[in-house]
Amino acid sequence: MALNGGPAFKFTAAVSFVVNCESQQEVDEMWEKLLHGGSEIQCGWLKDKYGLSWQIVPTVFFEMIQDQDAERKERVMLAMFQMTKLDIAGLEAAYRGR
Repeated sequence: MALNGGPAFKFTAAVSFVVNCESQQEVDEMWEKLLHGGSEIQCGWLKDKYGLSWQIVPTVFFEMIQDQDAERKERVMLAMFQMTKLDIAGLEAAYRGR
C-alpha cells in the first residue's frame, strides 16, 4: 500500500528501496528500467522519475563486505565509492586485491 501525500510531502533519500541482484545482467536491467526519466547518484543509488531513491546492489557485494578480512572489505568499499552503477567485476577485482 502507498499513500500519495500530495505536493506538501516530497520524497527524500531518507527512504530508499533496495533491489538485490544476482548477476550483472540483472543489475544492468534494473538500473536502466528504474533510471528512465530519473537520475544517477553514486554507489549503486539512483532516483526514478517520481523522485524515489533506489539502491541496485549485487548480492555478492553483501557477501564481500561481511568478510572477516578488514583489508578486503576496505578495498571493496573504496571501489564501490568510485562507481555509479555497481559493477560486479570491478568489485570482485577489488576484493581479490587486483
